[in-house]
Amino acid sequence: MKEVVIVSVARTPIGSFMGSLSSIPAPKLGAIAIKGALDKINLQPNMVQEVFMGNVVSAGLGQAPARQAAIFAGIPDTVPCTTVNKVCSSGMKSIMLAAQTIALGDAEIVVAGGMENMSMIPHYQHARSGSKFGPIKMEDGMQKDGLVDTYEQVAMGVCADECAVEYNFSREDQDAFAIESYNR
Repeated sequence: MKEVVIVSVARTPIGSFMGSLSSIPAPKLGAIAIKGALDKINLQPNMVQEVFMGNVVSAGLGQAPARQAAIFAGIPDTVPCTTVNKVCSSGMKSIMLAAQTIALGDAEIVVAGGMENMSMIPHYQHARSGSKFGPIKMEDGMQKDGLVDTYEQVAMGVCADECAVEYNFSREDQDAFAIESYNR
């Protein structure tokens, strides 16, 4: 197997819910990170051989968000692109897939990461067959497809709290880890 190394990194811009970045679709945010990572090492976009990008809620983004991000970053439309949805692990799984692709010799230069804009997740209205009478129910896509466990119907934050108790992670330890991660 071939050795795999990470030669450049860049983050998507980080904003607050409904803040100054709230109108920028996830693929455009992803493109900023891709372009930034390529620019740091003076790598031309046409050198990229494959792209994996994680995205949890793609509703309203159009088809193939990873391809959109790649094209917006200047990567040719002939490069294979895959959007990965593994919920909170989507970006990490994209990196794992990229590493496997390189290790197996299928490509030498692969872009991987994640992108999301929770402010742009739409509300859903199931009205394909119309409404005959009465109020129409709206469903929050962020809650339905992003923040609530589909099996237990509990918020992901509740799941995280239960894991913290089970594995004895203190609030202070979690905060310190988050700050360290943010500073990187």
